[in-house]
Amino acid sequence: MTSSDADAIIAGHHPDPFSVLGLHEVEGRLTVRAYFPGADAVDVLDAKSGRKVAALAHIREGFFEGAVPRRKARFAYRFALTKGADHWEQGDPYGFGPVLGELDEHLIGEGAHLTLWRVLGAHLMTHEGVAGTHFAVWAPNASRVSVIGQFNGWDGRRNPMRKRGQTGVWEIFMPGIAQGEAYKYELLDAGGNLLPQKADPFGFGAEHPPKTASVVRALDGHDWADKGWMDKRAALHSIDQPISVYEVHLGSWRQVPEDGNRQMSYVELARDLVGYAKDMGFTHIELMPVSEFPFDGSWGYQPIGLYAPTIRQGTLEEFRAFVEACHAHDIGLILDWVPGHFPEDAHGLGNFDGTPLYEHADRREGFHPDWNTLVFNYGRREVSNYLMSNALYWLEEHHVDGLRVDAVASMLYRDYSRKEGEWIPNVHGGRENLEAIAFLQRVNEVSYGHMPGVMTIAEESTAFPGVTGMTSGGGLGFGYKWNMGWMNDTLSYMAEDPIHRKYHHSKMTFGLHYAFSENFLLPISHDEVVHGKGSLLDKMPGEGAEKFANLRAYFGFMWGHPGKKLLFMGCEFAQGVEWNHQTSLDWHLLDLDLHKGMQTLVRDLNAVYRGTPALHQLDCKPEGFEWIEEDAAEQSIFAWVRHGTNGAAPVLIVCNMTPVERVEHRIGVPHAGHWTEIMNTDAHPYGGGGRGNLGGKDSDPVAASGRAQSLSLTLPPLTTLMFQLDQ
Repeated sequence: MTSSDADAIIAGHHPDPFSVLGLHEVEGRLTVRAYFPGADAVDVLDAKSGRKVAALAHIREGFFEGAVPRRKARFAYRFALTKGADHWEQGDPYGFGPVLGELDEHLIGEGAHLTLWRVLGAHLMTHEGVAGTHFAVWAPNASRVSVIGQFNGWDGRRNPMRKRGQTGVWEIFMPGIAQGEAYKYELLDAGGNLLPQKADPFGFGAEHPPKTASVVRALDGHDWADKGWMDKRAALHSIDQPISVYEVHLGSWRQVPEDGNRQMSYVELARDLVGYAKDMGFTHIELMPVSEFPFDGSWGYQPIGLYAPTIRQGTLEEFRAFVEACHAHDIGLILDWVPGHFPEDAHGLGNFDGTPLYEHADRREGFHPDWNTLVFNYGRREVSNYLMSNALYWLEEHHVDGLRVDAVASMLYRDYSRKEGEWIPNVHGGRENLEAIAFLQRVNEVSYGHMPGVMTIAEESTAFPGVTGMTSGGGLGFGYKWNMGWMNDTLSYMAEDPIHRKYHHSKMTFGLHYAFSENFLLPISHDEVVHGKGSLLDKMPGEGAEKFANLRAYFGFMWGHPGKKLLFMGCEFAQGVEWNHQTSLDWHLLDLDLHKGMQTLVRDLNAVYRGTPALHQLDCKPEGFEWIEEDAAEQSIFAWVRHGTNGAAPVLIVCNMTPVERVEHRIGVPHAGHWTEIMNTDAHPYGGGGRGNLGGKDSDPVAASGRAQSLSLTLPPLTTLMFQLDQ
C-alpha cells in the first residue's frame, strides 16, 4: 500500500477500496487495514473465539493498520472499537468476497435478468457464515459508490462498494445490518464530484415521507396461503368472465376519525376495504399506485420507489397480508403501474450516476411537459430490464393479479403533448416510440408467459391499433384496454339536459361501432371526479332526485353495455363532492335514502352482471350484441339484446333517458316467451318511484323494432330496465 492509497481512502476517492482495506498478505505477513474516522482504537478479534488477536495502529485521520500473528490461512474476524467511553463490535465488509455470480453479471450486462430484484437492492442473507445485508446497485458511470446509513454515520468514505466488471454494478456485503435499517447510496460522478444522496432503485422499503431513505426489508420467508385462488384465477380473468373493478385510493377511501383522521393501514384495509368490496359484489380491487412516492398530491403517479409498497399504509409484509385477504375473499388485486415517467426529485433516478442513466439525455425525448417528469429510456437494455423486472416483481413476489399500465398513450407517441420542434422523430421519421412499443410487447409476453392467470390492462386514450392484439401480429399484447372514448362520449351525453339529448343520441351509440375491436373495460375512474370536474352526481342534469335518477339510469346503461366494468370509489353511493385525496369519502351520506339506494343499486347490478351469463360471456364479441332500438333519438330510448353462449338466456336492456314516463311502449324482441324483469333502476330500494312492469312481460305477436314479437312496456322516466327470457 502506498501513501497515496491511504490518502485516497481517507478522501473517499479510491477506485478499488477492497484492494486496500480488509485482510491482506503483505510481505509474508497477514495485515488488516480499516478506516474508522473518529475512532480512538481498533482491535482485531477472532470471530469464532472472540479473543483479541491484534491491535491496529492509528496511522492517521481514521486509517488503522496492523499485522496479525501468523496463521495457516485467512480467518474470520471482527473489530472491537473504542471512541471515548463508547465500546462496540462490528464485522468488516472488506473481509468478505463478492456475492454476485458470473451468470448474474452476464444477464445484467445483456439486459436479460428477469428476476433482477433478486440480485440488486438490499438483501438480508448469511454470507460466508455471517448474517448481514448485501447491497448492489447499477451505476456504470460513477467513480465511487458507497452505502450509507446510521451504521456508518451517513459517511460515504466509510463503506465504498466493489465495482463488478463491465456491468456497472457495485456491491458490498455489510455484516450485522438487519431488517429495518435505513440507507442510501452516495455517489461520485466520473469526475469525482459528489452527487445528491440516492434512494435505492431496488429498495423494498422506504422511510415515511418527507424522509427519503430506503429501508432494508426481507423478501423471503412469507408463507403464502392463497393457493386455491392462484390455481383458479386464470379462468376468472378470461374475456368470457364477469370482471367488475372497484378503483381505490388507499389514503382517502376511509380514514380513522378517532385517531386524527389518519389513513388506514394495510391490516385495517384487509378487513374493511376487502370486506366492503366483497359485499358490494366487485370481482377486483384496483389500487392507485402503491409504489413508494414522495408527494401525496401525485396520488402515486410520480413514483420513486418502484419496488417498495408505500409505507403510508404499512410494511411490505403487511401489504402481502392485504393481498392474501383479497384472495381469501375471492377478489383479485390489480395495481396501477407507472413505467412511463418518474419525478426529478434529487434522491430519485434522475441523473443517477452523474449522467442521464434511466432517462434520455435529450429533454425532447426525456422530459414530459404535462407532468414535469422524466421519461425512461426504453431503448437502453438495462432500463428496459429494470422495468420489466419490476412488473414481474409485483406479480411474482406479491401475488398481484394484474397491472393496469398508466398513461400508455404518452409512451407510444414521441410527440405526446409536445409542440412542433419539441420532439424527435423515430429512425423512420415517424411519431411512434418504437422502443416503448417493443418494451410494452415484451412486458406482456413475459408477464403472461411467466405468471399464468395474470391480466394486464392499458390506459390508452388513442386509436392505436391492436392494444389487446397478439404481439405475434404486431399488437401490444394487453389483456384489456380502457375504453376512454366510450367514457367521454357517454358522460358528455348524460351531462346534457334531457330535452337536448335527442341531438346527441349518437354519443351513446357510437361506441358500438368499435366496441369489439379490442377487449374493452368501461372505466369511470378517478380522472372523472378531480381537477374541477366535480363528482359523478354533479355531472347529471336536474335537481335533487332527478340527478340520482339520471345516474341510476347511467349505471344501468353501463352494466348492460358490452365491456368489463370499473368504478371509482365513492361513485357507488353518489359521493356529493369532487374527490379529495386528503380527506375520507363522505360515508355519512349513506344515512340518506338516495345515497343508500345508489349503493344498493350498484351492489345489485354487480350481482346481476355476475349471475347472468348473457351480460358477460360475449363482452368482447360482436355476436353477443344485437341492437333493437338504435335510432330512437326523438324519444332518447336505447334498446338492445345481450346474448351468451351454450344456450344462455338472452337479456333485453331498455334505457329511457328522458324524464317522461312511456306507457305501453312497444319494444321488439328476438324470441317469443315471458321476459322477466331482472333490473329496474327506478325500483323503490334504489330511491326510485317504483314504476315498472310488475316483474315481467309476455311477448305479443305484434311487430315492432323490425321483429315479429314485441313487449308492451312501461318505461319509467330516466330508467334502465333489464329483462331475461325465461327458459
